[in-house]
Amino acid sequence: MPRMICQVPFATPAFDELLALRDRILRKPLKLEFNIIDIEEEFDQVHLAIYDPLCQLMGCLTFHILDDSVLKMRQVAIDTPFQRKGIGSVLVQEAENWALTNGYTQIVLNARDVSLDFYKKMGYKKVGRPFKEVGIKHYKMEKELGS
Repeated sequence: MPRMICQVPFATPAFDELLALRDRILRKPLKLEFNIIDIEEEFDQVHLAIYDPLCQLMGCLTFHILDDSVLKMRQVAIDTPFQRKGIGSVLVQEAENWALTNGYTQIVLNARDVSLDFYKKMGYKKVGRPFKEVGIKHYKMEKELGS
């Protein structure tokens, strides 16, 4: 299935669609809600989305720029009908390509316990001990790009 990956500008209708997906997939199951401050802090982050041929949003992720060489991947969400179909892998691979093209050499992330195997398959390595974030177990992971 052909897919389109694109960067989504902050504070646009497309960005609102990403927020709605993230809310439905990542927040609601944990009984969490976005607040305006969380959203405002994303103005300088990179938002990537993957769409099907009919321009239906399938998934998204956000990069927080930590420094000139390191990005933090966060808020990775794949809509329910597209889960376990390779869409997340395509999105992460394309996000890594975007990072390399833009001069970044490392990606770090905090993986939920249930996503640990997915990120391991994508070449990410656990760093340190598990910790709690938003009430659930997470692992810090990282990947050196281009190696």
